[in-house]
Amino acid sequence: MSAEKPDIVAFLEDLFARRGAEDYLGEPVSMASHMLQAAMFAEREGASPELIAAALLHDVGHFANEIPPEVLARGEDNHHEEAGANFLADYFPPAVVEPIRQHVAAKRYLCAVQPDYFARLSPASVHTLKLQGGPMSADEVAEFERKPQLDACIRLRRWDEGGKDPALAPPDFAHFRPLLERLSGG
Repeated sequence: MSAEKPDIVAFLEDLFARRGAEDYLGEPVSMASHMLQAAMFAEREGASPELIAAALLHDVGHFANEIPPEVLARGEDNHHEEAGANFLADYFPPAVVEPIRQHVAAKRYLCAVQPDYFARLSPASVHTLKLQGGPMSADEVAEFERKPQLDACIRLRRWDEGGKDPALAPPDFAHFRPLLERLSGG
């Protein structure tokens, strides 16, 4: 990328096209299908444009940092939420970026405060939860509950967990392109 900002939406569309068919950490869907399903759920629930964009882009850090999925299999967290949020922060408003930054913490939070949430996690999500620190401690819960976008983070997490259905055909990236262009000023 040069000194001037690239067309972020074109970059993301290319990323989805080139890398989207990759395995999603042992889940029965591809990376692109997972993120597109999460965005579809957000859209169906009437979420704000910012939260739909966050759902669509929440796992872009798996692409942006180029850390192979085998790292997770070896027991190392790739901190994709930070990588993705840090990358997107130059192009999108905080209402898009912060739920992305907090979607892993939201999983840890929900596992701590809702005992039945853990039972709904896929085996791959249980594995990554262990790498990400497990359920939050009481102190972590109290701190997380002070986040101004707590509700948005939790909503994103639920769509994230739901976006793993191999029988579901979400809209393609082009469906969300106008929304991303508006939010990024592109």
